[in-house]
Amino acid sequence: MGTLPQQITLEAFLKLPERKPALEYDHGVVTRKAVPLGQHSVLQTGIGTMINRFARPRKLAWALPELRITYGDCSRVPDLAVYRWERIPVDERGEIADDFVEPPDLVVEIVAPRETGNWLVRRCLSFVAEGVKIVLLVDPVDRSVLLFRPGQQVRAACGADQLDLADVLPGFTISAQEIFDELTL
Repeated sequence: MGTLPQQITLEAFLKLPERKPALEYDHGVVTRKAVPLGQHSVLQTGIGTMINRFARPRKLAWALPELRITYGDCSRVPDLAVYRWERIPVDERGEIADDFVEPPDLVVEIVAPRETGNWLVRRCLSFVAEGVKIVLLVDPVDRSVLLFRPGQQVRAACGADQLDLADVLPGFTISAQEIFDELTL
């Protein structure tokens, strides 16, 4: 994550061409997402696949990687955004819309090598303050997951600790270890 020097409006930001890695806008500040490296990419894909295998056939939710979400005075691209089925925006044809303008129900952020812990914690707290029900901060270095929820203390999960996601994904169970098992060939 790097802060870019320009201060622009959200409207001007949204007119910029998309880039890789993505640019994000947060209350007037433009930043560039960290480049996802191997473990980050594997965890992002693995967590999204586990959620979608469970949730999509049941029409509970959909996990979407690198989805641009614009609401309030922000336009962000979380590693994974999970929307409950009934909250997925659709267009006039009944197909998934291009523009997502409401906070997701669940956000997954994965620590990248050049991201700082404090910046990511502030980002997670910001998501919760904006209406996201659960934010998971996944750290591949120390194999832990922090769970952020509105009005609750941050909870750490490691090893066999189960992640309680029932308020977004009823019936879905996963442990911290199952997440990090994705890294093993």
